Amino acid sequence: MNALFKTVGLIGKYKSPEIAVPLLALGKFLEARGVKVIIDGLTAQHIGDSRFPVHTLEEIGRDAELAIVLGGDGTMLNIARVLAPFDVALVGINQGRLGFLTDISIDTMCETINAILDGSCVTEERMLVEAEVFSGGRKVFGVLAFNDVVLSKGLKGSMIEFEVKIDGRFLYALRGDGLIVATPTGSTAYALSSGGPIIHPSLQAMALVPICPHTFSSRPIVIGGDGVVEITLRSAADARAHFDSHSHFDLNNGDRILVRRYKHTIRLLHPTGHDYYSMLREKLHWTEFY
Repeated sequence: MNALFKTVGLIGKYKSPEIAVPLLALGKFLEARGVKVIIDGLTAQHIGDSRFPVHTLEEIGRDAELAIVLGGDGTMLNIARVLAPFDVALVGINQGRLGFLTDISIDTMCETINAILDGSCVTEERMLVEAEVFSGGRKVFGVLAFNDVVLSKGLKGSMIEFEVKIDGRFLYALRGDGLIVATPTGSTAYALSSGGPIIHPSLQAMALVPICPHTFSSRPIVIGGDGVVEITLRSAADARAHFDSHSHFDLNNGDRILVRRYKHTIRLLHPTGHDYYSMLREKLHWTEFY
């Protein structure tokens, strides 16, 4: 057994009892490999009786060298944010169609995990961003995002007005439906559907993608990962800030959002032979010539 993975945490999709059978099967397989298995507390509530010790996510981050997530990309996003401060590797197993982050089939999970335990895998470091909201000069909200930070108009449908600075230098003022600040991971999510570029996950960069700007000249721009993005609301209407579509914050005129790279990265492990470009072709249905 690879000495790097003495303790493995198992985490399943929230409120998904159907994950019980494959998760418990994987746990038994890991035990047979001589690995100590611990299980997330919320997962344990929905899989029935289990002999595995139950831990919080934070305890898994502290105690495990590897965390295996059974679910989809949304589950992985949620878990990655919590485990980001800990140096724990992540592996994603998908229940259905393979995802951008969860790229191991549930049908071949034991075979693939066996190879990973033997050290046969591809390691990938991915950046996150931390976002802060300031109102009246006072910090009122802070959160991590793995995919993106999105400023958007509210339910009233009115356009919002805001200005953007990079490292304190004025970039532009814009009227429109909002702005997406995406990580390389998030570049294949909302930002992609809004016309943004795909950024290879090995890059330390952020994409700024306007949402339905009220001008023909606005285009997405990619900045370095060390840049600090500052967005100031000039006409907020009922604007909101969204963080990975997980956390939300209502905004008012004059509120500022600061977005910068988080000091820790996420370490993803993929099966040997993992090819990012092949995955893009499959997920985005790009054609190939033969």
